[in-house]
Amino acid sequence: MPEINNWFSLSWFNPATFQSYSWEYRFFLWLLLGIPVIFLLRWLLNIRLKQKLTIALPEKSLKSDLTSILRFVPDLLFAFMIAMLIVVLARPQTSNEKVEQWTEGIDIMLVIDISRSMQIMDFKPNRLEAAKKVAKEFIAGRFQDRIGIVIFSGDAYSLAPLTTDYKLLNTYVDDISFEKIEASGTAIGSALAVATNRMRESDSKSKVLILLSDGDNTAGNIDPITAAEISSAYDIKLYTIGIGKEGRVPTGKDLFGRVQTSNNTLDETTLRKIAEIGNGNFYRASDNKALEDVFKLIDQYEKAEIKESRFKDTTDYYQIYLKWGILMLLIWLALKSTFMSNILRD
Repeated sequence: MPEINNWFSLSWFNPATFQSYSWEYRFFLWLLLGIPVIFLLRWLLNIRLKQKLTIALPEKSLKSDLTSILRFVPDLLFAFMIAMLIVVLARPQTSNEKVEQWTEGIDIMLVIDISRSMQIMDFKPNRLEAAKKVAKEFIAGRFQDRIGIVIFSGDAYSLAPLTTDYKLLNTYVDDISFEKIEASGTAIGSALAVATNRMRESDSKSKVLILLSDGDNTAGNIDPITAAEISSAYDIKLYTIGIGKEGRVPTGKDLFGRVQTSNNTLDETTLRKIAEIGNGNFYRASDNKALEDVFKLIDQYEKAEIKESRFKDTTDYYQIYLKWGILMLLIWLALKSTFMSNILRD
């Protein structure tokens, strides 16, 4: 909306000014098309019904006078006044709408197994890299949720506290490697305990823990079921994901390029029990696509309600055109008693 300081400025009639308006009752603007039609009909009726006098004058006596054009001025003023009243009825205005979105957010802890078995290549390129990829995609899909990361093998380590700095979280995920923890084994119970400790003081209405592992609990100083019960006591919902295929799986290639395999086992019973205690779900992912689908499903389940507030600042401009209409009416009334209204009629 161009800035115009005075109501009597002709800038109010610029096409750019009219284009900037939003009209509350736009349908009234169609009435503008009727103004020229009405005045054309009025002019035709005047010609037909006006009393005519037969006067014989020499052709040399007939002269045209420019002042005769002035007889159209009152009609033009009246038409302009009607047009202003139509614009007033359409109610021109401008609106600035501001939208604010917020959510109470969810606290989510990703607990990722980095034991040596996560090097197995039944996922592309291997289990750990596949897990890192879907973790980053999961993080990218969140909105104002605090997310933390715990990694574990023979011991558990808090890699990232709960935070909404998703860029930092992606950096942490990229840095995850098998060298982060030297102790070998799979300490599922310890990982749950470390993650619970990170979340126990959270005042979020919704707390979620997602555990991803491919093996049995073979290390740590706390039983996974006990750790799950402690988590549940803090109202933490537990999702568990068993990653990998059962049986013989490829582990890499030897010096001669031959694919090496090993026997893979997964304590699915314990993972199911953990999810049951935590009022969550257990999922089994046997390939990259299945793992991606599991995280998408959890992402859909654990969505905080996004609330929205709209602030609409509306400015009306009909008063401007009402003043112009009143001004045209006053001028038209003033001209009714002048020669302009009576010219060529007396």
